Amino acid sequence: MGFAPQVFADDAPSVIFQDHLQDAGGDLPNWHPLLHHSCSFDSAIFTDVMINLIKNPNINSSWLFRADIIHDSEAIPSRLGDMPAIPSFLGFERRRCIVRTLIPRNTLRDKPLDQTCLVYVTPVHHEHEQVGGTQRTLVLYLPHVSSSSEMPFYHPKVAGIAFLHERTEPEPESEPETEFLGSISISYLFFDDSNRSEAKLTRTAFHLLEAIHKHGEGRVNGYQKRVHHDVLLPQARVQNTYTALKQKYSRALIAGWSETTDPVKHVFEDLSIASFLIELWKDMYGKGPFPGFVDIGCGNGLLVHLLIQEGFRGWGFDARGRKSWATYNTKLQSPAGLEDSLRQLVLLPSLVSKEQLSKISSENFSEELIHDGRFPKGTFIISNHADELTPWTPIIAAISDCPFIMIPCCSHDLTGKRYRAPPPKDKTKSHSAYSSLVDWVAAIAKDCGWEVEQEMMRIPSTRNTGILGRRRTTETSSVDIPAIVARYGGTAGYLETVIKLANKPSSGGH
Repeated sequence: MGFAPQVFADDAPSVIFQDHLQDAGGDLPNWHPLLHHSCSFDSAIFTDVMINLIKNPNINSSWLFRADIIHDSEAIPSRLGDMPAIPSFLGFERRRCIVRTLIPRNTLRDKPLDQTCLVYVTPVHHEHEQVGGTQRTLVLYLPHVSSSSEMPFYHPKVAGIAFLHERTEPEPESEPETEFLGSISISYLFFDDSNRSEAKLTRTAFHLLEAIHKHGEGRVNGYQKRVHHDVLLPQARVQNTYTALKQKYSRALIAGWSETTDPVKHVFEDLSIASFLIELWKDMYGKGPFPGFVDIGCGNGLLVHLLIQEGFRGWGFDARGRKSWATYNTKLQSPAGLEDSLRQLVLLPSLVSKEQLSKISSENFSEELIHDGRFPKGTFIISNHADELTPWTPIIAAISDCPFIMIPCCSHDLTGKRYRAPPPKDKTKSHSAYSSLVDWVAAIAKDCGWEVEQEMMRIPSTRNTGILGRRRTTETSSVDIPAIVARYGGTAGYLETVIKLANKPSSGGH
């Protein structure tokens, strides 16, 4: 069922009628209907979709981060600031009251907005008055402002928005094949000074109703959400930290970008990852000492730079240096003296055979550029789009007893060569190349004795699965690491691959 709504005439009568206001008298407001469309989903799906949209306003607006829920119950809360009077409607009972604060992405440009969201249903004692057993569900949005001039940019300049779902429920004797269509409509409650003919208001109404139709029909057709964000950390914490970092660093970082890649994408991506790690480390370490971090395959070095700027001690390395290192590198005090925070090194794990190590001199490759993948116990390993190093991450983490996060990107095997991972054994999972890679490296981590956790990172990339190992399911001493390496393809040819990588000109990307 495509989306092509019918437009109400300008003088069309209201489809909902207020009964009285709890704390106001006088003339009753007039709700103006704008658009309506048929639908095949019932009131339960409509309500579920609306609650999801209330809790996740970013679905409807890219200007918004999230909604912070202040109140959620059947009862009306004590008056909150400029909370509007709660209306009653003929033929409806109020069932739920949610008060939310809409949080914009840029709080320097747009202010947060409190909004009351109300759910009404047709009560049982009114069923005898319904023609053909029509079930009606009404959802209202009431912003806590008194005039259109107070409204932030991301909200339509109206005093209220009403979404009405109507559906004639099947009678017991109805044929099973009979299709019972319903309808959804949207109405506005205008401010006295509103420009009711403003085209933007109609476009917004179209978009809001379309989203309900899309999500409702998707439920009918068996859509199940596969991607679940904010599993390990509350969304609000990470987004608040992201907003603070963005305001603190983004303008200067974008203006001073020295690589040939898109600065906006890379800056916002690393700000997002840094925000996640900062909040993750708060949970892991609290006010105790931070054990340090290492970013393997650190690319342009921006993530290392951001974390150091925020007070976390650590360093990163990559097989090739980057122009940006001249800006982001920091001198760190170590037992050996001052060392760079960004270093050109090639990871050659201690498990690589001695035969390969003996080839270093013949390849005209300096041993000073070799790192054996052993780190101080507890060092947090970051492997963000590290490509050739991704499958090695849980292995070297197990050897050194270090927690880790890896965000896979391009698929390589343990030899560093391009590799198409086998599809997941779980038939409910996607068999795409990326899904196969994620499943494969997660399996390596499990075999290495890690309790594997996953988080869909909120970054501007389709390759955004974060795989974490923070806790052990078994002692490393009881895990046969060489056998695991052999089981997943071995290391033959790894040295040649990384030497070619080190000698390859930098693309300027991650």
